Amino acid sequence: ITGKDCVVLGRSNIVGMPVAALLQSCNGTVTVCHSRTQDIAAKVRQADIVVAAIGKPEFVEGDWIKPGAVVIDVGINSKPDETKKRGYKLVGDVNYEECFKKASAITPVPGGVGPMTIAMLMKNTVNLARHSIGLPRMPLRKPIHRNLSHRDFVATQKHLSG
Repeated sequence: ITGKDCVVLGRSNIVGMPVAALLQSCNGTVTVCHSRTQDIAAKVRQADIVVAAIGKPEFVEGDWIKPGAVVIDVGINSKPDETKKRGYKLVGDVNYEECFKKASAITPVPGGVGPMTIAMLMKNTVNLARHSIGLPRMPLRKPIHRNLSHRDFVATQKHLSG
C-alpha cells in the first residue's frame, strides 16, 4: 500500500473513515470522496486502490477504473431482478461486470468483504476473551523488525519459504 493512491468512496464512521485511516497507517495516499465531491469519476481514475462504501447500487463504472487497480466493494444493495425467486439480486456499489475487466483484483458481492467482516468480528471476540483473562491481544499484522528494510524482510521471507 505504501505510496499507492487510494480512493475511499464514502465517509461513514462505520466503514469509510476507518478504512481511510487504515490505508493511511499503511502509508497510502488517501482521498475520501462523498456525496458533495466534484467529479468523483476523475478521482477514481487516478486510484491504484478503490474502496467503495457509498451505498449506491453499481455506482462505480468500468471506465472509472485505472487498469490494474485493486477494487474493494463494501456495498450491499438490492436491485430488482424478475428472474430471481425473491424478485431482486444483491449487488455492490461497483458495477462488477464492467470493473472486472480492468481491475487486477476485485471483491464480489455477495461473498467478498462479508466473510472478512465475520473473520474480524471473531478475532475481536477472541481478543476480548484474552483481555478478560489478562492475556495480550493478537496483533493485526506481523511487525517488521525495525533494523530491517522492507526489501530485507521480503528477501528473508522468500529465503525461509523457498
